[in-house]
Amino acid sequence: MERLLILRLQARGVAAQARLNGFTLAEVGAAGGVQALAVHEFTLAGANRLELVIEPAAPAPEPRLSDGPRAARVQLLLPRVGQAAGDEQSRCLATLDWAVQDGELYRAHAVVQQEVDIPVKFPRWRWQDAPPLPELGTLTAPVLAFAQEQALALAQGDPEPWLVAARLRFEELAAAYQRKPADDLARWRARVQLLHAQKALRGSLPSAATLKLRATADGRLVECLSTEGGPLLQFDRPDGGKVSMPMRIAVVDGRLYVLR
Repeated sequence: MERLLILRLQARGVAAQARLNGFTLAEVGAAGGVQALAVHEFTLAGANRLELVIEPAAPAPEPRLSDGPRAARVQLLLPRVGQAAGDEQSRCLATLDWAVQDGELYRAHAVVQQEVDIPVKFPRWRWQDAPPLPELGTLTAPVLAFAQEQALALAQGDPEPWLVAARLRFEELAAAYQRKPADDLARWRARVQLLHAQKALRGSLPSAATLKLRATADGRLVECLSTEGGPLLQFDRPDGGKVSMPMRIAVVDGRLYVLR
């Protein structure tokens, strides 16, 4: 693999969110900042929907007056492997820009979008064929039980429940980045064992009070978030860092599968 497909979000003075094909993949708070990540496993052969959301926490579009200049940009970039994902080093496939000056009126929860045809061949990912989700309220109890089971197994140093639930995810990530699935599974087992030895997978189990569900992938997957922000499964490392394990779940015939 010579190049990586990178989504890069940057913002100044405004909270912003970047979405690709219905997946929320990058977010920055009101102070702004930069996020970049590889997005092969969220990308489709042919047309892709790229979106930039301004002030996504607003419940609905509403007018606001800018106190100072504000700007946000999301890009799809193709840097060579090993190079930084910047404008000068990368081939740019798409850019969405948004900006206002001091004193200008803008709308919170505004969405800027563009359809992008990506000249790279990707498999048909299984999340594209996942059935539409039921009402999110009906998923709280089964998702919470599932998350608690996974957190308990990880705290005990057991990687197997996650490997069973996320088998399709491992297969597709390996395909997306031209790796061998067996190598990815071995790395996951080794990582869990190392983190367990470092006592970095301990902490409170997920609870109804800490669980937030968000539909993603155009209502085909449910993303498991913490009410404090970030993935539901987060563990505090002894060195002060965090271990995060995102879960985007498909519900098929009442069973839960981690697809992303």
